[in-house]
Amino acid sequence: MKTNEILENIKARRVRAYTEQQVPEEDLQAILEAATYAPSGMHLETWHFTAIQNVSKLAELNERIKGAFAKSDDVRLQERARNKAYCCYYHAPTLVIVSNEPTQWWAGMDCACAIENMFLAAQSLGIGSCWINQLGTTCDDPEVREFITVLGVPVSHKVYGCVALGYGDPKIPMKEKKVKADTVTIVK
Repeated sequence: MKTNEILENIKARRVRAYTEQQVPEEDLQAILEAATYAPSGMHLETWHFTAIQNVSKLAELNERIKGAFAKSDDVRLQERARNKAYCCYYHAPTLVIVSNEPTQWWAGMDCACAIENMFLAAQSLGIGSCWINQLGTTCDDPEVREFITVLGVPVSHKVYGCVALGYGDPKIPMKEKKVKADTVTIVK
């Protein structure tokens, strides 16, 4: 099978354990710029990217998400809420919240394209990344919404995903990706 740098980046980009080393400003700007070059429905670009690099703000966001989980009917989420060690962003030093106006049916797809651009840009710069879903399911909880609004997420926006960014912890190896069989069909 043919391979190139982009294909190798796609295969290597999963990181769920991070060092405390912060993503440099220049690299963060490049990653965010890559997000803005993603395709968007009708080229409306109604998305917004809120990058957080403040450790105490990230910790407070995690606690508010856990508070929303505690109110859930889902037993698994309730367990996460009680787990003192649980961190939805894997203690990455940077988290980018990706939000959009929910008025267009393609808003989530636009955000997904932007997130993938950030993943690939980060990997090309030697920075690990991981998709974080928890804020997407809790962004309408009043305590969570209040906090993310203060952080800069527009009030009218829904969170469609987040990107954890940082340097992979070399002491914790990345799990090997197992590709599920029978997920591709080619019709000629």
